[in-house]
Amino acid sequence: MISTALRLLVLVSFIILTIGGNVLVCLAVGLSRRLWRVANCFVVSLAVTDLLLGLLVMPLSATVELGSGHWPLGGPLCNVYISLDVMLCTSSILTLVAISVDRYLAISAPLSYSRRVTPLRVTLAMIAIWALSLAVSFVPIHLGWNTADYRVQHMDWGMGDDDQEGLYCQFEWRNNYVLIYTFGSFYLPLLLMCGMYLCIFRVAREQVRRIRAATPSFARTASTAAIAREHKATVTLAAVLGAFVICWFPYFTFFTCMAIKKTTNPPNTLNSIILWMGYFNSALNPILYPAFNRDFRRAYGELLRCRGLSHRKLQLTRLSVRKQVTLTNGQSVWQRSERHADTVNEEAEGKKLTPHEINGIPDVPR
Repeated sequence: MISTALRLLVLVSFIILTIGGNVLVCLAVGLSRRLWRVANCFVVSLAVTDLLLGLLVMPLSATVELGSGHWPLGGPLCNVYISLDVMLCTSSILTLVAISVDRYLAISAPLSYSRRVTPLRVTLAMIAIWALSLAVSFVPIHLGWNTADYRVQHMDWGMGDDDQEGLYCQFEWRNNYVLIYTFGSFYLPLLLMCGMYLCIFRVAREQVRRIRAATPSFARTASTAAIAREHKATVTLAAVLGAFVICWFPYFTFFTCMAIKKTTNPPNTLNSIILWMGYFNSALNPILYPAFNRDFRRAYGELLRCRGLSHRKLQLTRLSVRKQVTLTNGQSVWQRSERHADTVNEEAEGKKLTPHEINGIPDVPR
C-alpha cells in the first residue's frame, strides 16, 4: 500500500509538472513581446506536443503502471493509446529537425532569414509535421504492419479481458518494419540534427571572428548584440535536443533490440524505467527554456507574478501615446513624448533599462 501510494504521488506530480510547465511555455510566448518571433512557433508546437502527451498518454500510462500492466479498456482503445504515443513522439522528433533547420538559416544567412522563413512557410511546415506524424503512427498500427503475422494487434481483446494470460497493452516490435521505422523516425533525424548543429556552431564561430576582425571596436555593439541573441537561442535549442536524445535514445535502442530478437516481453521494471525516462523529456523542456534563455526567464517571472496583463496594458498605453503625438514642433516633440512614455513604462515595471535597450537595440543575452 505504501509503495503504491508513493508511486501514485510521484506519477501524479510528474503529470502535473508536465502539463503546467508546457502551458507556461505557451503563455510565455503568447504574452511576451520579446518572444514574438516566427522561430518560436516551433517552440510552441513542441510544447503543445508535450502538453498533449501529458493530457492524453501519460495518465493512461500511469494507470497501466499502477495496475501492474493490466489494461481494462480493451484492444481497440489500446491501439489508439499506442498510436497517440507514437504520433506525439514522432512529432517531437520532426519538430526538433525543423528547429535545427531554422537555427541554421538564422545563423548562416541572417540577412535573408526573414525572406526565407515566413509565417506561411512555418505554418505549412508545422502542418506537414503533424500530418506525417499522424500517418506513421495510426496507419501502420491499424493495418498490422508492426506484428509478426501482419495482423492488427489486440483486435481479439474485448473490454474486461485484461485478466487473461499474456494480454498486455504495448507496441509489438516484432518484424523488419520496426527497424525501418526506428531508423527513419529516430536515428536518421538524430544524425541530421547533430550534423546541422555542428555546422551551426562552426558558422557561428566564424562569424564572430569576422566581425571582430572587420568592425571597429566602437561600432561592434549593435551587430554583436544581434548575433549574440541568435547564438543564445541556438544554445537553448541545442540543449533541448540534447535532453531529447538522452531521454529517448535508451527507449528506441532497447525496443530495436527487441525487434531484432523478435520477442515481446511482458511489462517489467526495465520497461517502465525506459518509458518514463522518455516521458521525463516532456517535463524537462519547460525547465530548459528559462535556464538557458533570459527572455523566457523574464516571461516566466511576469506570468508567475501575474504581471502579464498589466505589462500588456502599459505597452498599449505607450503605443497610444505615440500615435497621439503631433509633429508640429518637429522631431523634438516626438522625442519628448517617447522619453516620457519610456519613463512611465520604466517606473511601472520597476527596472532600469540598459543603454542598448534605450537605443532600441536588444540587450545581449547573458
